[in-house]
Amino acid sequence: MHTRSVDSPSRPQHGTAARSAAVLGLFSTLLLTLVAARWSPLMSADGDISATTHRWAVEESGITQACRILTDWVWDPWTMRVLCAVVVVWLVVRLAARWTAVWLALAVTLGTLFQQALKALVDRPRPVWPDPVDSAHYSAFPSGHAMTATVVCGLLLWLLHRHGVGRAVWRTAVTVAVVSVIGVGLTRVWLGVHWPTDVVGGWLLGATVVALAVWTHEHRQPRTHPDTAAS
Repeated sequence: MHTRSVDSPSRPQHGTAARSAAVLGLFSTLLLTLVAARWSPLMSADGDISATTHRWAVEESGITQACRILTDWVWDPWTMRVLCAVVVVWLVVRLAARWTAVWLALAVTLGTLFQQALKALVDRPRPVWPDPVDSAHYSAFPSGHAMTATVVCGLLLWLLHRHGVGRAVWRTAVTVAVVSVIGVGLTRVWLGVHWPTDVVGGWLLGATVVALAVWTHEHRQPRTHPDTAAS
């Protein structure tokens, strides 16, 4: 029985991906501009929310320790990149989907480089507390944890959907992805190492990268490609 591979031709949906990328890019640019300009109402809201969550983090040591484990191990950017690397190998070895494997690796790598460049460009200081519950280095905006989780989970969900997995697998994957993306953002604010807008910026920019990557895959994938799979 023949099974459609991840790299088999499908009806392109360039318009949806392009529109999504444009809308997400617009909101990302707006937030980036406000953060870079240190817009007073936004900075004030960031400070108020962060002060409240930091107070809770100091008081609730058990939740704080759980957040540290989740953010440092389960949802760490390197954990996400290792997951991506495993999928890249699986695409090549099991599905012979070389084009998609290269695309996935490049999308995650370029997303990371873009994130680091923005951090250096914006150079936003992280929150500073007299009684910190965790520490982090380098600039604050955007949150690398939130952006990396969004990029990796978004791209892997798109691949699962495109490959046509079962309904139970799809629902489980969506649940895990949503919990991971939202969860890692909340842990960064709870631990006092990011302002809320750092996390929102990471989500928006990560989603923009996903939309652009999907558009690239649909727009640039060769019409005739040697990647096939059969069973």
